[in-house]
Amino acid sequence: MQVPDIVLFAHPQSLTGGGPYQPVTRAVVDRGALFGRLAGANRVTQITAPPGSGKTQLLRSWIGEAGLAERAGWVSVQRQERDAQRFWISVIEALRATAPGSTRVRSLTPAPDLDGWAIVERLLEDLGSLEDRVWLVIDDLHELRSTEALGQLELLLMRSPAQLRFVLATRHDQRLGLHRLRLEGELTEIRAADLRFTLPEARALLDGAGVTLSEVALAQLLERTEGWAAGLRLAALSLAGHPDPDRFAAEFSGNERTVAEYLLAEVLDRQPEPVRRLLLRTSVLDQVNGPLADALTEVVGGERILQDLEEANAFVVSLDARRLWFRYHRLFAELLQLELRRTAPAELPALHEAAATWYAEHGEPVEAVRHAQAAGLWSVAARLLADHWFGLYLDGRAATAHDLLTGFPAAAVEADAELAALMAADELNGGALPQAQRYLALAIEKSTSVPAHRRESLQLRVAVLRLLLARQRSDRPAVVEEAQRLLAPGEHPDTPLLGLGEDLRALALINLGIAELWTVRLDEAERHLQLGVALAHRIERPFLEFTGLAHAANVANMRSYRLGAQYGRQAIEVARQHGWTDEPIAGIAYTALAAAALAQGRLEETEAWAEHAERTLQEEVEPAAGLLLHHVRGGLELARGRHQEALVALRSAERLAGLLVTPHTLANAARRWLLQTLVRMGETEQVERAFAEMDAQERDAGELHTALAALRLAQGDPEAATIVLAPVLDNSAPVTNRNFGLSHAFLLEAIARDALGETRGAEHALERALDLAEPDGILHPFLVYPAPGLLERHSRHHTSHASLIAEILNRLAGGSPTPSPEPEPLPEPLSDSEKRILRYLPTHLSAPEIAGELYLSVHTVKSHMRHLYAKLGTHQRAETVERARGLGLLAPSSRRR
Repeated sequence: MQVPDIVLFAHPQSLTGGGPYQPVTRAVVDRGALFGRLAGANRVTQITAPPGSGKTQLLRSWIGEAGLAERAGWVSVQRQERDAQRFWISVIEALRATAPGSTRVRSLTPAPDLDGWAIVERLLEDLGSLEDRVWLVIDDLHELRSTEALGQLELLLMRSPAQLRFVLATRHDQRLGLHRLRLEGELTEIRAADLRFTLPEARALLDGAGVTLSEVALAQLLERTEGWAAGLRLAALSLAGHPDPDRFAAEFSGNERTVAEYLLAEVLDRQPEPVRRLLLRTSVLDQVNGPLADALTEVVGGERILQDLEEANAFVVSLDARRLWFRYHRLFAELLQLELRRTAPAELPALHEAAATWYAEHGEPVEAVRHAQAAGLWSVAARLLADHWFGLYLDGRAATAHDLLTGFPAAAVEADAELAALMAADELNGGALPQAQRYLALAIEKSTSVPAHRRESLQLRVAVLRLLLARQRSDRPAVVEEAQRLLAPGEHPDTPLLGLGEDLRALALINLGIAELWTVRLDEAERHLQLGVALAHRIERPFLEFTGLAHAANVANMRSYRLGAQYGRQAIEVARQHGWTDEPIAGIAYTALAAAALAQGRLEETEAWAEHAERTLQEEVEPAAGLLLHHVRGGLELARGRHQEALVALRSAERLAGLLVTPHTLANAARRWLLQTLVRMGETEQVERAFAEMDAQERDAGELHTALAALRLAQGDPEAATIVLAPVLDNSAPVTNRNFGLSHAFLLEAIARDALGETRGAEHALERALDLAEPDGILHPFLVYPAPGLLERHSRHHTSHASLIAEILNRLAGGSPTPSPEPEPLPEPLSDSEKRILRYLPTHLSAPEIAGELYLSVHTVKSHMRHLYAKLGTHQRAETVERARGLGLLAPSSRRR
């Protein structure tokens, strides 16, 4: 089709047959006074004025005139923006687009529950060394509806370096604590009165539109519009080609409604029908491009029309450098929508349906769902959201998914099995387990109403939800059952998972490993976490990979605290690279680092990691990890001699243990410390009653034998202590964490034998405790049960642990920890491809099987393996795995002691 002419800011001759239509771009009006105010502005500038006052155009013109294009980052807040994560990502991208920010501001990857406060702190850190001035322009700030994001922006405003300048454009004042900046003289304010056009500026605007008015008519127009930029532009549109422009200017009147009437009658109605049709039908969209416009108008040529409208400054704004996507001036869009509802209300559902179809076909599920909802197509919207829910979640867009779900009527959710399943996932993500269970039960109850071709897909989603629910409750049998549903090869070949097959497999493996970690299945936990992390890395799901790494650090701790600390730091490094250091999952890695530091007696370091964990970990969502964190806090306070604080923490661990179905890996260890704390507080009778109330199975746990021995020692009965310790020492009452638990038990044995006057028995037991503690530098038992005299005597005899004893005595005397030696770095770093292969070496998959997992040739896999051997100085696969573990490149083996 031939693209019609657009009668907007055209030369008069184009309307009188003097030649073909040529769109004319309006010249930028020189607003020198305002440019001067912006150039000399304070650290924060706020421009507050009604819509159409020229805020955006002023700022764009000033940046261009002042030559600040490479030093100004621009953020346009999306309409009714409630997603704090999306807002902050746009801020990061804008600052990274500036020359000074490109080398200082780190990139940010979306993730579930990404913490805006952490983003601001990281941004302040990145910009702390800023030497050149940078401007951050935030346009349409009034559209930011997230209270949390506004609070975070206030923090950035108050603490940012002097070289970072802010320009905030908004329709109304924001609650950002700007009164403090005003009092301190750091705020420049530009308001509606300042933005009103002067007579010369209005003349320049009309001249740019090819409109000539007499001085009297121009003064009348300026008076009637009160210098309102949009009113002048609307008038210029109507004046172009008007037979009596002076009369029109004299009759042009004042309020917004009148402007709307003139816009519709004098501008929109004068457009060729194809242009008018496009403007009206595409007004239902927030953004539009040519193909999308064609879909809604059912004709081709939309892209040319939009580009011509944008060139003519006809309230169409280009959103990208290639001028493919556009939006309408918001006031103009609202007026177009009003006119569409007035003239063709019956078309609205069909237009939204067409938009939903287009977005769905072009891989934009969020917009597709929104338009399906606007069309009242609840079942279509539900199917779209159901098909893309986990993809959104794994991409870190849980807040967006939540907003979409809230767009459904409550009755629709209650009546639809797939929506009920999504609501269960949403509640689970928020830590509301009872509500999640209710919606999951509702989804299962109504599953028979789901069409047959979607039923299996729903069953898979239900399996994922059951898996996540069971894992959070540490219900290992249920986790295994649901994981097997997702891991069964070839069971669901025709299910419309929209490419999520491997995502769900990685999710299942990692959650299975997590459940096994917290339920004393460490061999299986290591294997499944390794497989899940390797798969997540290959399919480029970094947040899922990070989740597996954080939990793998805790698996490592159960075997080797040194390696656990290395693995925990690797997980945190991944978090730093992606901006996740304040994510709840990061709290699990912090907890692993705190546990390792505690075992090694590094109490100040333990405090630092524990504080990070307590700030980030959500124990209502991760009760098993929360139990570990309270356990660590209790052990820390016990070592410090702060018994009341230890008791509070360990009571909290006990409470969380009661929420779990399968006994927690550390439940007995936490109970041991709780009883030992009570003993240290002199509550021996209470501890006696606690032991009396236990059944035989409870009392037989190795950790509780140790607690009972501590009680007997406190009661002055070392003989009885040795009796209850015997099953622990001969391994008939095993402890969970072998080296840590046994070093504790042998130390108590040494103290008891020494009290009995059995010198040789005491020396033997102490040497055995030191044997167990030395490899990992375990000091915590020696701090909780100090025996300096025994250690000093032992050091004078033959012992291979003189340095360890010296360190323990140093710590007991109040000395600082001796720094641990760092592992020697590799002479040549591993490539990303080599790291991918390395992650598969502990799995015992053959080279052809690894090649199949990674979609590589066997030759390529073997070539990478040879390079790994060379860089690590090894010759065989098993030797390479062991060397990599020693360097912290892999998790430690579950068989490591």
